[in-house]
Amino acid sequence: MPSRRTVLAATAGVTAALAIGTEAQAASPDDKKLRSLISRMTLEEKVGQLFVMRVYGHSATAPDQADIDANLKEIGVRTAAELIAKYRVGGIIYFTWAHNTKDPHQIADLSNGIQKASLTQPRGLPVLISTDQEHGIVCRVGEPATLFPGAMALGAGRSRKDARTLGRIAGQELRALGIRQNYSPVADVNVNPANPVIGVRSFGADPDAVAGLVAAEVAGYQHARQVAATAKHFPGHGDTAVDSHYGFPVITHTRAQWEQLDAPSFRAAIAAGIDSIMTAHIMVPALDDSGDPATLSRPILGGILRGELGYEGVIVTDSLGMEGVRTKYGDDRVPVLALKAGVDQLLNPPDLAVAWNAVLKAVQDGELTEARLDESILRVLRLKARLRLFEEPYVRQGDVTRTVGIPAHLAEADRIADRTTTLLVNKGNLLPLSPRKLLVVGADPASPSGTTGPPTGVLAAAFTELGFTATALSTGTAPSAATIAKAVAAAQDVDAVVVGTYNVSATSSQKTLVEQLVATGKPVVAIAVRNPYDVAQLPSVPAVVASYAWTDVELRAAARVIAGKRAPRGRLPVPVQRADDPTRVLYPIGYGLTYPA
Repeated sequence: MPSRRTVLAATAGVTAALAIGTEAQAASPDDKKLRSLISRMTLEEKVGQLFVMRVYGHSATAPDQADIDANLKEIGVRTAAELIAKYRVGGIIYFTWAHNTKDPHQIADLSNGIQKASLTQPRGLPVLISTDQEHGIVCRVGEPATLFPGAMALGAGRSRKDARTLGRIAGQELRALGIRQNYSPVADVNVNPANPVIGVRSFGADPDAVAGLVAAEVAGYQHARQVAATAKHFPGHGDTAVDSHYGFPVITHTRAQWEQLDAPSFRAAIAAGIDSIMTAHIMVPALDDSGDPATLSRPILGGILRGELGYEGVIVTDSLGMEGVRTKYGDDRVPVLALKAGVDQLLNPPDLAVAWNAVLKAVQDGELTEARLDESILRVLRLKARLRLFEEPYVRQGDVTRTVGIPAHLAEADRIADRTTTLLVNKGNLLPLSPRKLLVVGADPASPSGTTGPPTGVLAAAFTELGFTATALSTGTAPSAATIAKAVAAAQDVDAVVVGTYNVSATSSQKTLVEQLVATGKPVVAIAVRNPYDVAQLPSVPAVVASYAWTDVELRAAARVIAGKRAPRGRLPVPVQRADDPTRVLYPIGYGLTYPA
């Protein structure tokens, strides 16, 4: 890692020009000095500062050949260093699939390489490195880093202290890796059980409860200016049956409904000092009837978020490669319209050359003013200064070893998970189970990034550690008749069956599997490994628990509850409607059983 002396030399006059040395100055950087930096930038450098871009590879200068090929195809450069040299991007986003996050020490090296590549450019500035580390089902940095339960699990735990602890520990680990902007927490209120894109990524369906947990997690992440938290997806993505990655959702809430349901969590995030807010590629006619997505809406971003809610921080788009923002306009118009609407950071355009040149041309043609760019650049530089990136752009490998995935952090994740598992059905006090011969079957969806999986294997291993004799049999999300028959036959030789369910519908063959297992007469315990709504489709099952995700930490916690090593403490953060009459509630918010004392 470069020494502090090398860092100061590489930044040339930048650090000296800022002279942000004291704690008070770092918290409130001098805009005059930041504006002086901006005044020395070329127009091309200014345009680059607005973009946050993906790049393939584990190294900033020496990625694998396959990643070089991918970069050449998608971006027209070979490496992260070449991306920075060509486009002078202000931010880079890490993805698992881009091979940025193989292991903690590699991530730290990549971050240092990116910073060095930028700081050695003329008028070089530190890069704001970001990722989506929501925990639960969306994570980019996996084991051995600490992975916590996801948002809906925390909603079931109902502890703001736990949410703050998650943010504090996760923030410490991300900072050690050089990742300084996290696109979390999700502030959407999930009031639609059919929501295909938010669901368990939300803290729940109660606006006040969600608001409290959002504010707590923000406070944890931004403790001691570790990481910039990002509340998403404004103005609220919780009531849609369309995934904005693949379509253009329309939210039909009235203005009054928006104020009641969607606004409180974003207000809470702003009151907590949130550093950045991410836009949603959704249409909300009650807030803007133009037909534009919120990402491109001046009435929503400028009028409501900036004007009515008084938000002064960074506004970042959701990925510009998503269909929801590309439906109405071409990829050349989207970044320009986003800036006109009030956005500060343009995230991951599908074609950077098209987007970058479109913004440049918009300024040259007078559609955008250079002063408009300067406003957003100033917000981005304020954030970089607040995070002390000008003084401390590099990370140390020793800090990675001392911070990431240490036993104390892992134990805290387990303790938090123990407070989230929710017991929904326990006929005849079937649970807890005593150690016996156990068959674990289930859906086994693709394991979330960085967890070991598959879920049946994780559960079987957890039960084995708890004294059971457990066998895993994967049955898939759509088990065939032959697979069901195999599971039923295997159930004859065990004392009880645990079955993991994943988004069960009325016509799902998972439901058939569960019913046929119950018909064997063997005790059956179902774990809803994603949405708790599964319980409504499983009326014959004598015991049902909800884990809210199929990550290792949540599955192990569910096993401890089933085995009686922990009492179930979670409470539903969303209502579960009846399967035969969705207008009626089967289990309300706050419902959850426990074991007799």
